[in-house]
Amino acid sequence: MKQPIVLFLFLGVLTNCFSQVERDSIATQNDSITIVDDKYREDQFYFSLTYNLLAQKPDGLSQQGFSAGFHFGFIRDMPINERRNWSIGLGVGLSSNSYNQNMLIAEQPNGDYSYSIINEDSISFNKNKFTMYLVEVPLEFRWRTSTATEYKFWRIYTGVKVGYVFYNSSKFEGSIGTIKNSNIADVNGVRYGLTFSAGYSTWNVHIYYGLNSLFDKSSSINGQPIDLTSIKIGLMFYIL
Repeated sequence: MKQPIVLFLFLGVLTNCFSQVERDSIATQNDSITIVDDKYREDQFYFSLTYNLLAQKPDGLSQQGFSAGFHFGFIRDMPINERRNWSIGLGVGLSSNSYNQNMLIAEQPNGDYSYSIINEDSISFNKNKFTMYLVEVPLEFRWRTSTATEYKFWRIYTGVKVGYVFYNSSKFEGSIGTIKNSNIADVNGVRYGLTFSAGYSTWNVHIYYGLNSLFDKSSSINGQPIDLTSIKIGLMFYIL
């Protein structure tokens, strides 16, 4: 009687050991499983800080101080190949752009605006800033080295950006007093230009090259059209 009892006890212990090993093996396998999304997108919030340059300046016009731009928004990513490293990005955002320079903008009694280069020999000033606020729509052609499991990668994004100026203003503070203007009618309401962003992970170089003038054709300085365009150079941060 003792031998069958011992045998049953031995088999019971052995079965329990194998069952435990099998459960541990299954648990280990389950722990190592990684679910991969083969339909992933690089939808992103973006934030950019730029230094704003003026190009095609009329004679005598110069920039003074730091002219800053702040840009943020969201871009929807639409991959166009199976590997999903090529895509089209379409977004919407807000932008604030200031330009510190020596062009005085003054409203005339009839509602028109006059533009002149400040003669610093006779007029001193500590502020002369022109600012625009825009709603923007970026459209990008995108290449990156990302995968469904890799969130730090190299990227090159290039495209166009169209903006609508919903508010603009200028402010002069100097020896002849304070001159403020808002919603200057001569400002072009639609802005468009080329964009380029490249970098690794969160940090990226960003360039915007404006294709149309900040002011319409009716604005001039001493008969010379104001064909000012904007170039923005800075950093772009993408946040998934």
